[in-house]
Amino acid sequence: MDSSEFRKRGKDMVDYIADYLEQIESRQVFPDVEPGYLRPLIPDAAPEEGETFQAIMQDVERVIMPGVTHWHNPYFFAYFPTANSFPAMLADMLSGAVGCIGFSWAASPACTELETVMLDWLGKMIGLPEHFLAGSKGEGGGVIQGTASEATLMALLAARTKVTRALQLENPELTEAEIISRMVAYSSDQAHSSVERAGLISGVKMKKIPSDENYAAQGQALKTALEEDKANGLIPVFLCATLGTTASCAFDNLMELGPMCNAENIWLHIDAAYAGSAFICPEFRYLMKGVEPSADQVPSSDSLSPEWPDEDLICVLMWKQVKKRSDLIGAFKMDPVYLQYDQQESGLITDYRHWQIPLGRRFRSLKLWFVFRMYGIKGLQEHIRKHVSLAHEFMDYVKQDNRFEICAPVILGLVCFRLKGSNELNKALLHKINNTHCRTGCGTFKCIESKKQRNEKLSTFAWAFAILKGV
Repeated sequence: MDSSEFRKRGKDMVDYIADYLEQIESRQVFPDVEPGYLRPLIPDAAPEEGETFQAIMQDVERVIMPGVTHWHNPYFFAYFPTANSFPAMLADMLSGAVGCIGFSWAASPACTELETVMLDWLGKMIGLPEHFLAGSKGEGGGVIQGTASEATLMALLAARTKVTRALQLENPELTEAEIISRMVAYSSDQAHSSVERAGLISGVKMKKIPSDENYAAQGQALKTALEEDKANGLIPVFLCATLGTTASCAFDNLMELGPMCNAENIWLHIDAAYAGSAFICPEFRYLMKGVEPSADQVPSSDSLSPEWPDEDLICVLMWKQVKKRSDLIGAFKMDPVYLQYDQQESGLITDYRHWQIPLGRRFRSLKLWFVFRMYGIKGLQEHIRKHVSLAHEFMDYVKQDNRFEICAPVILGLVCFRLKGSNELNKALLHKINNTHCRTGCGTFKCIESKKQRNEKLSTFAWAFAILKGV
């Protein structure tokens, strides 16, 4: 494929993607295939001779699409929608074309410097305290991580290293293994499973503290756990608090948890992987109270990772802001001779290989740059407010049907509801929904063929509720 052929096929691919997204509701949401379906559909080995683009695209429809779960389909009700937008797709194309491996500033200065500035932009947009920003010579700063799981693991590893080095300075005879064996980290019992997994990978005991009746972690629960563990000779090193839990969008009480972490010298990492970008809207920033500094208390949080997962989102990447970059970099810094370069000792350089688990990284900040500029802050705010409004509209529909109940406070875009009755009854409903295979995925509820016609009859959330009622 030469540049002329690439121009033609690139336009064809853009048309295919646009058609796919415009017509996605006509596809069955969940694939009706069995495990191992794909292998018999393609040869056992790669072709000896190259094939045409047309042949490959025909097989996309024949082989790939039948096995795709269409997360952007409006009838997809599992998990959260995935993050995507047209500006982000365009930026992805450019990132792929540039093809830089931005492990250091010298590997591609623009890749490093744009990421630093974009994460400062985002930090300012959500109202983070100044010390979380890199600025021209700040101690903080942000880094784009691949997932929330990586962000949490990096924070825990950094906390582990920081405490280990401090204790070995006090007592050089202590081994790293002895110290880590006594470490303990904490999270709410509502925290994402990736937090517990970070404990398994790091070798640090992870203890879950009980949440309250609204599924949020409070200070008293942490205090009880700290007293018990310190009495048993353990070393508390890390707390992962959550702003917007996966199960119910609960918000842990940072105003109580933060001062305890400060007093005990515990690294406080805030997982805001669902709700964090909602703070772009000033009216939702009360939910992060405890991150900002106060007159008599140093800021609570050491690191924070936000995202707003949605098919149209503009901020499509998980990122992490740290209060003191040296705590993170110091845990992972290695400088083999083949990665060294002249400017690295200037004091103005960020090398993101020290901020992450992999060495290489793509030019991912282009996605932020494109979407921030094409949507603007007002566009982002409008998008988030629309989702929150739709969630409350859906909650009102649920309340109108006495067969259902709301089972957690509705704060942002998540509504937790269930059939009144036993778990078995709800499991039966869920099983029926998941095993219904209408072409459009709309269950046994009678289809309204025209998208325009459906939109005139019901809002998006009302339509979803009508499906549930009809199943």
